[in-house]
Amino acid sequence: MPFQPGHKLSRGRKSGSPNRTTQEARLTINRAVNGILDNIQTDLKEIKKKDPVKAMELAMKLLEYVIPKQRAIDLTGEVNMNQRIHQISVNIVDGTKDKDIKDV
Repeated sequence: MPFQPGHKLSRGRKSGSPNRTTQEARLTINRAVNGILDNIQTDLKEIKKKDPVKAMELAMKLLEYVIPKQRAIDLTGEVNMNQRIHQISVNIVDGTKDKDIKDV
């Protein structure tokens, strides 16, 4: 009997749950990556001995997964040139008193 929309007794995976093949593939990839990550520092040192430029390129590529890339933000606004500026205030705060900033 073919699938009928709205059939209440149908069985299958819950919505959003991965199928068995996907779970097995992810597990296999995780195991392979874990083995690579254990040796990555040693491997980079070996590459650095032979080709320091290549080692730096690889390290920079790896940084993309640790440090988020910065991107430009466009700031737009309107200025009405017919109005006069009455006051401009600049408040400079001593950052050393801020509890979130620590001495280096």
